[in-house]
Amino acid sequence: MVIRYFDNAATTKVKKEVLEEMLPYFNEKYGNPSSLYSIGRASKKAIEEARKKVASLINANPNEIYFTGCGSESDNMIIKGIAHKERKKGKHIITSQIEHPAVLHTCQALEKEGFEVTYLKVSKEGFINLEELRNSIRNDTILISIMFANNEIGTIQPIEMISKIARMHNIVFHTDAVQACGNIPIDVKRMGIDCLSLSGHKLYAPKGIGALYVRNGIEFEKFMDGGHQEKNKRAGTENVASIVGLGKACELAQMNLKNHQMHLEELRDYFIKEVEEKIDGAILNGSIKNRLPGNSNFSFPMVDGEALLLNLDAKGICASAGSACTSGSSKPSHVLTSIGLPDDLAHSSLRVSFGEDNTKEDVDYLIENLCEIVQRLRKQY
Repeated sequence: MVIRYFDNAATTKVKKEVLEEMLPYFNEKYGNPSSLYSIGRASKKAIEEARKKVASLINANPNEIYFTGCGSESDNMIIKGIAHKERKKGKHIITSQIEHPAVLHTCQALEKEGFEVTYLKVSKEGFINLEELRNSIRNDTILISIMFANNEIGTIQPIEMISKIARMHNIVFHTDAVQACGNIPIDVKRMGIDCLSLSGHKLYAPKGIGALYVRNGIEFEKFMDGGHQEKNKRAGTENVASIVGLGKACELAQMNLKNHQMHLEELRDYFIKEVEEKIDGAILNGSIKNRLPGNSNFSFPMVDGEALLLNLDAKGICASAGSACTSGSSKPSHVLTSIGLPDDLAHSSLRVSFGEDNTKEDVDYLIENLCEIVQRLRKQY
């Protein structure tokens, strides 16, 4: 059976060019970057070249990039790092109700330490209210963390407006851009972003590697004790091969960003149009205009979401009901309930996220089978 993959928001495959760039660092250029001899220096040089490529993708300075193990670690590292560094100044953090668990659970952990967190509500399309953000700011607010684009419904937040509000009040602004990096243009300088998290396996690099951008001048406590790697902020011998892979993936993403974005938008718009025309009652979740180019999220009334996924899988179709990080939970998606969906519609959702290898023929196969399965499941409802 041919597998047709439509879950690129959960993970992407490693590109051939990325893998080829990585391979020598497993068994040829295997030196420890902290060593002074030649193969150690070669590994160190490769890390710094990768740092430049990651920085270039988001228009940052190379010395503002810290390598981490994943996007979740990046979120933990900066949110806890700033909170602990600034706790004498204040203990108030602002985020939103629809953040990734890496942000929500980090904030909840800080609440147990005595920090206070405001969780902003969102509209039915998934946008925070900028006036509510302004009104939530207090004298002791030390951090605003709002995701760039939502991983389930694809809604892109008004990042530049949020950053302006944060700057006006001298508050650090962090954004989880795991879903956005490599899919839409990001310029941290122009957009006024202070800190940004990204993850390799969302942009065709390996799993287990991420990066954190922190604007020069922003202080935060170290994440891990040990050696002096990553400017003494993250101890541990660097994952050289994966760092090299992330650098290559960022380089390719920057080179192909415009065509990549256009390709995903064409598939997304075609899929949304066909579903709305052919499946009665289909509900598109998230913003129609301001959404990630490869994201679509529908609820199908009178359809069990788990049964839908299993039936699609039987046809060789890979999709999801939402975030892969919460797939083991029986609770409805916190994102979908936050935008006002009742539990039954939240449980009937399907997220389809396109990647660069998907074709119109793939989408036609998906639509044909989706229509048949939804109709059949409704008869059994």
